[in-house]
Amino acid sequence: MSAHPPSIAQAVDDVLQRWKTQGRIAPNAGAPSNAAESHAKTSIAEEGNGVFATIDAAVSAAADAQLRIAAMDLDGRDRVISVIRRLCLENAEAWARMELEETKLGRLDHKIAKLQLIPKVLGVEVMRTDARSNASGLCIIENAPWGVIGMVLPVTHSVPTMASNAINVIASGNSAIFGAHPSGARCARHALRIMNREIERQTGLRNAIVTTTEANLRLAEELFQHPKVALLCVTGGPAVVRAAMKHGKRVIAAGPGNPPVVVDETADLDAAARAIIAGASFDNNLLCIGEKEVFVVASVADAFLAAMRRAGAFELDAAAIERLAEASFRFDGGGVGCGQAHLKKELVGKDTHVLAQAAGVTIPQGTPLLFGETTEDHAFVQEEQMMPFLPIVRVPDVDAGIAAAVKAEHGYRHTALIHSKNLEIVARMARAMNTTLFVQNAPCSAALGSDGAGYLSFSIATPTGEGVTTPMTFTRQRQVSLGGALRII
Repeated sequence: MSAHPPSIAQAVDDVLQRWKTQGRIAPNAGAPSNAAESHAKTSIAEEGNGVFATIDAAVSAAADAQLRIAAMDLDGRDRVISVIRRLCLENAEAWARMELEETKLGRLDHKIAKLQLIPKVLGVEVMRTDARSNASGLCIIENAPWGVIGMVLPVTHSVPTMASNAINVIASGNSAIFGAHPSGARCARHALRIMNREIERQTGLRNAIVTTTEANLRLAEELFQHPKVALLCVTGGPAVVRAAMKHGKRVIAAGPGNPPVVVDETADLDAAARAIIAGASFDNNLLCIGEKEVFVVASVADAFLAAMRRAGAFELDAAAIERLAEASFRFDGGGVGCGQAHLKKELVGKDTHVLAQAAGVTIPQGTPLLFGETTEDHAFVQEEQMMPFLPIVRVPDVDAGIAAAVKAEHGYRHTALIHSKNLEIVARMARAMNTTLFVQNAPCSAALGSDGAGYLSFSIATPTGEGVTTPMTFTRQRQVSLGGALRII
């Protein structure tokens, strides 16, 4: 390890390079309307409605707004949040189409679904005040705001992440400045302007959330360092987390994931196949919680593969998998399997027919997911790949499956899944994985409140341990002690 922590420039550049991707829109996504594209370009040509030319101007406006938000009661904050929730529902298709056109990642129907789920994000209903008392008096513990929160948006879910985080931070009395990814900045600015305009019309509050007219490395550096930004919520690897922490600010870090799935001999194989396909194919597997590799007990492996085929997934043979791997990864040693694998960007977030073309096969129209058998050490298993191909690995027994899952997850402590009816085995895997999210007998989306009991956020803080963020994540404790005369019990 270097004796000197990475510079902000190095760290942010690392994150931006990881996010960059190229390629064309999947045909099933639908073409963006000329009106939507024209509106997007027009909407970012000018400042106003929360969009500023400089970081300093944006932060100053957000700081003024934060004082007003902090002074609001919870009902007042809820009125602001209700505007964001409503606009996400009303504009789900238009904003999703605009984001897909700009980023060229994922599927239109699933991007629409992400925005339609925004009302599930927790708001003021989870804010609370605690108290304790003894013979000496009463202590009230309030959850106070931090101030202006700096947030970095991923290209994979630009507008949904902005809306989700805005709800969280406003509910807790903060304002936010968003640093958009350059490849997803136009749609983020467009949605932010509409949100701010309607919030002001409905509540009189201006600049509750802000951003800048441009998105680049220099502005990201300024955002990290600005003295009026009290807290950072960043997405990226260890380098960007260390760089952000150099400034003495609290950092909420959403890190990488490579979620494994274990399928044991007690599982309902058809139900497991349907759930795994639903999760791994969602938005072409861009979700950090999405199923990325499956370890299936050998005694039921053939039956499980048949269940995957029945459920609509398309199986690749060994030669096709290697052709797809060659198109998907760069290897230090040259060919497939030679040296460390590095994910290329060309196929990230692309539709199954694009992957099939790279693999040299023809698949039925509407195929949601490709899958095939690999070895445990294959690049598709060990490297996080955000595309709709799922590697399947046979293991001798469930203990071997759990051990392989721990290895493939790499200690990210993000997400793991199991399909099993044996609760003792479920508990054993949950303890072994020690992940932030753990799902049994359901798709990954159950962890975030979609057909499950979890709750939704598009920021999942794994390296710093906050987990799925809520308004309470963006608060700081404040204690108020009252003398004995006010004690009533």
